[in-house]
Amino acid sequence: MNFDFLSSKKAGIDLGTANILVYVKGQGIVVNEPSVVARHNRDNAIVAVGNEARAMQGRTPGSISVIRPMRDGVIADYLTTEAMLRYFIGLITGRFNIIRPEIMVTVPAGVTSVEQRAVRDAAEQAGARKPAHLVPEPLAAAIGARIPIGTARGNMVVNIGGGRTEAAVISLYGIVVSESVRMAGDRIDEAIVSYVRRRHNLIIGEKTAEDIKISIGSALPIDEGLTTQVRGRDQLSGLPKTITLNSIEVAQAIQDCLGTIVQTVRAVLEKTPPELAADVIDRGIVLTGGGALLRHMDELLTQETGVPCYVADNPLECVAIGAGIALDHLDVIKRSLPTEEENLVGLFPTPDQR
Repeated sequence: MNFDFLSSKKAGIDLGTANILVYVKGQGIVVNEPSVVARHNRDNAIVAVGNEARAMQGRTPGSISVIRPMRDGVIADYLTTEAMLRYFIGLITGRFNIIRPEIMVTVPAGVTSVEQRAVRDAAEQAGARKPAHLVPEPLAAAIGARIPIGTARGNMVVNIGGGRTEAAVISLYGIVVSESVRMAGDRIDEAIVSYVRRRHNLIIGEKTAEDIKISIGSALPIDEGLTTQVRGRDQLSGLPKTITLNSIEVAQAIQDCLGTIVQTVRAVLEKTPPELAADVIDRGIVLTGGGALLRHMDELLTQETGVPCYVADNPLECVAIGAGIALDHLDVIKRSLPTEEENLVGLFPTPDQR
């Protein structure tokens, strides 16, 4: 007889602004879906979650709203986030599993204790075993990228997600220096929407902007000059219209956003102690998150900082994988992880340490 329903699973959850990924020990990434929920406006009943809800975006009647309950890496709608987590936790535990899973959820390194508490409470209410563990995203990203963070040497990771970009120098399982800025994939998409409206009088949605970014977006001008057909609504006539957009235009549209990310990385390098800075120069900067997949993003950062940068293997999955692996090493890093009793210390720098 199979008694799997009596076993407790361990899972790492990357609770991102744009996507939610779940890593289960022994199974790998089992969930990779948009952090999107569709609900009825009358009673807030959940209609769809994840991919199904994303497919409804911009196509719903007035009675249904499609929302993203996470904003800039933190919870913007608590009840909807809880419902979303319950749905995805249910996917990994199965219908008849009576043992709550042990969960590690990622949070931005720069969030407040109130925001951290909201994430923990939402995870526990959604079905995680108490206490749900939290881990800073830069640390999880470093672990998932297989960076040797347990040594007395500096390692730098830059995680470019949907809502935030976080840069951190890590040594001996702790974050020594970090910076977090609310500039990442979502703001880049918004910049493309704004540019297309301003330059071509064409109104497009966020999903179209994201498709443009993926298909022809680049952090640096590219010689091949990629183009794509963009469909939207003409701002003047109100009628459907199709234009051709090229990669040079997209690079112009997003250059201010990328400049902010570069400044964040520079700020961390400037605050890094000399010995650790030498290690970072020697080892380079590791890029993770969806933003790392933007063409030539590593080359831009190398060019602007003078420090070698490279994209981690499977950058989209690093944070979730790292959160799951961290569960197996709680005895090593537990002093750095926030608990029910402790005042979030260690990996989360206190205000006087920042």
